Amino acid sequence: MLTLDKVYHAAFVLRDVIRETDLIPAPKINPDAQVYLKTENLQVTGSFKVRGAYYKISMLSPEEKEKGVIACSAGNHAQGVALAAQKSHIPATICIPDGAPISKVENTKSYGARVELVKGVYDDAYTRACQLQKETGLTFIHPFNDPDVIAGQGTIGLELLNQLPDMDAVIVPVGGGGLISGVAFAIKSLNPKCKVYGVQAAGAPSMQHALQDGKVEELERVSTFADGIAVKCPGDLTYDIVSKYVDEVVTVSDDEIATAVLTLIEQQKLIAEGAGAVSVAAAMFNKVDVKGKKVVCLVSGGNIDVTILSRVINRGLLKAGRLCDMTIELADKPGQLKEIAGIVADLGGNVIHVRHDHGGEETDINGCYLSLQMETRNHAHVEEIRRAISERGYTIIDTARVM
Repeated sequence: MLTLDKVYHAAFVLRDVIRETDLIPAPKINPDAQVYLKTENLQVTGSFKVRGAYYKISMLSPEEKEKGVIACSAGNHAQGVALAAQKSHIPATICIPDGAPISKVENTKSYGARVELVKGVYDDAYTRACQLQKETGLTFIHPFNDPDVIAGQGTIGLELLNQLPDMDAVIVPVGGGGLISGVAFAIKSLNPKCKVYGVQAAGAPSMQHALQDGKVEELERVSTFADGIAVKCPGDLTYDIVSKYVDEVVTVSDDEIATAVLTLIEQQKLIAEGAGAVSVAAAMFNKVDVKGKKVVCLVSGGNIDVTILSRVINRGLLKAGRLCDMTIELADKPGQLKEIAGIVADLGGNVIHVRHDHGGEETDINGCYLSLQMETRNHAHVEEIRRAISERGYTIIDTARVM
């Protein structure tokens, strides 16, 4: 079972494998709090997962190692298992959802693991891995519902207690619950006054639902770009630990996660994947009580697919009011585009895309639609431009932005 001695032993085993990631101040994340970032996105393999995976494999018997290992993962645990298996000179097979970022799949292969892509989400990959384990006798390395894996993740809690002994709270991403179980167990065992908050994507609130209903349940579906925490069902072991040691589990929307990813890029020069940024989103949007407190946001991973990153940044700009799509109805005559562009420019906006369409059945015969995409400063700036255009007599049909 999970003990504090096991967490300390994990820290000893991992000392030459992982890096003690930096804890850096981030004063602009939430001006009402003293926010710090635990940068596990800069960990070996780009995620905290290597801690639990390596420690678990180090604890296997010679017979278990000889069989080889099998795991399922949305991508980060896969890389941790693959690296640990490579260092231990044992074969590894990893089942990964077919929608996982290409970078995670290719990095897993680069460590020498055999990868099988499984149609669906993490839970489908888990089912396939269990099937293969029964057929082959490979040793299963669970991504979260295992005391050795949890102990490995708990080493982050020990590091935090050394780096910021007087922290008031730590905010931790939650998927299956292995990370927060280890961190909460270590911190609460040594500093019971420190609050531990979990954060899930609103489209995958499996642990939150389990806590509310008092039992482990499986969601019918999950929907979030934060693939690393898109888990339908938490573990029974992690549920028990979270129930005992975690103060609260909250959710953040995909728009809030995207804003956090963008904020980390701009303010901290850090790349975080969606799952890694949920803790920052929770602090930014006051999902937990951080006012006047020293708070650590655990940025759990940075393995975001570059093909998704541009869309995430775009969504973050919309959420912050820094990008605006506006559709205006006007008469199809010369000079109107020039006038509207002038209004936007005079108020400091920047038009980056224009589309002009003739009106449909519901408009005047001489009517047309002008669609603009603009770079703006914030929501107040958008309202200023909108008001100025309306005062000139133009009808605004739609302003696409995220409030």
